[in-house]
Amino acid sequence: MEIKVEFLFEYGLFFAKVGTLLLAFVTVVSVIVGASQKNKEGEGKGHLEITPLNHQFEHLKDTMLIATTDESLQKAEEKKLNKAKKKQLSDEKKASKKVSDLSIPQRSKVYVLNFDGNISASAVGHLREEITAVLTQATPNDEVLLKLESAGGMVHSYGLASSQLDRLRKKNVPLTVCVDKVAASG
Repeated sequence: MEIKVEFLFEYGLFFAKVGTLLLAFVTVVSVIVGASQKNKEGEGKGHLEITPLNHQFEHLKDTMLIATTDESLQKAEEKKLNKAKKKQLSDEKKASKKVSDLSIPQRSKVYVLNFDGNISASAVGHLREEITAVLTQATPNDEVLLKLESAGGMVHSYGLASSQLDRLRKKNVPLTVCVDKVAASG
C-alpha cells in the first residue's frame, strides 16, 4: 500500500511540474502574440516630424563667418551680426503685425522626405502620407527633396512609390531625388 501512495505522490508531483512549465510557456507565447498585435495596430498611424532647419543653418553660417574672420576683426564682426539679427527680428515683428496684407511674398520652402526602401517597398504607405501632408501646403515656389535608400525589390511596389512622387509633379512642385544607397540592380 505504501508503494501505491508513494507512486501516486510522485505521479502528482510530475503533473504539477509539467503543468507549471506548460503555464509558463503559454504565458510567454501570449505576451509575444500580444506585443506583435499591438505593433500591427500602430503601423497605420504614424507621425510627421517637422524640423525647421533655417535657424540651424543661420547659426552655422555665423559661426563659420566668425571662425574665418581675422582675430582682430572678430569682435567687430560679432557686433555687426548681433545688430543685424536684432534688426531682422524687429522687421519680422513689424511684418507679423501686418499679416492681414496677403500681398507679402512667401519665402520658398524645401521639404525633406526620407524613403528607406526594402524588398517589398513597405515604406510606400508612409511616403504617401508624407506627400499628402506636403501637398496641403506646398506651392510651385517650394521644393521637395527626397533622400532615397533602397536595397532593391519588387517592381510593382516601387512603381507605386514612383506614382506617389508623380503626384508632386502634377501639382508643379519641383522634386529632387538624392540617391544615398541603392542596390546594384537599381
